[in-house]
Amino acid sequence: MNVYDFDDTIFPGDSSIAFYRFCLRRHKKIARRLPKQAIALLKHYVFHTITKTKMKEIFYEYFRDIPDMETTLLDFWQQNIGKIKPFYLAQKRGDDVIISASPEFFLQPACDALGITHLIASSIDCKTGHHTGENCHGEEKVKRFRSLFPDATVDAFYSDSLSDTPMARLAEKAYLISGETLTDWPL
Repeated sequence: MNVYDFDDTIFPGDSSIAFYRFCLRRHKKIARRLPKQAIALLKHYVFHTITKTKMKEIFYEYFRDIPDMETTLLDFWQQNIGKIKPFYLAQKRGDDVIISASPEFFLQPACDALGITHLIASSIDCKTGHHTGENCHGEEKVKRFRSLFPDATVDAFYSDSLSDTPMARLAEKAYLISGETLTDWPL
C-alpha cells in the first residue's frame, strides 16, 4: 500500500487554510475571531507557549460560526477537488491511505470523491473545533497507522514535510514532495 500526507502533498497548499478563506467569504462573522487566531499563532510559532493542538483548537473555533457545515464543506470540495495534484491521480491505487493532521470530517468528502477508503486524520469536532483525540502529526501518525494496519507493508510514503520522518521510516521507499517534484526522502 502507498501512504500519502494530504496538504501540500496531494493537495496544493493547506486545505484547512483554503477552507477558512472559503468560509470567510460565505460567513463574514468569522472575521471577528481573527485577533484571537493571530495571537494563538504567535503563542505557538513565535513564543512557543501553547501546543500546536491548542493553537489549532483556537483557530478552528470559527466552526461555531458555520450554521451549515455539511453544505459548506461539500460546496468547498466541489470547487476544489479538481486541484488534486496530477502525480497522485496518475498513480492512485485502491489501497491508498491518506494520513493527515487536518480534521478527519473535513477530509472525508475529498477522500470519498477520490475513491480513497482509508483515511487517518485528526479527530476534531465539526461544531466546536476541539480535538477529541491527539493531533495526527509526527509520531502520532505512526501510532494511528499501526493501530489500523498492524502488519501492513508500506510500499511508498509521500509527504511535503520532514516532520513526517517517523512515517517515512516505515516505508520501503519515501518521497519528499515540493510542488509536483518528488525527491527521495533524506533519511
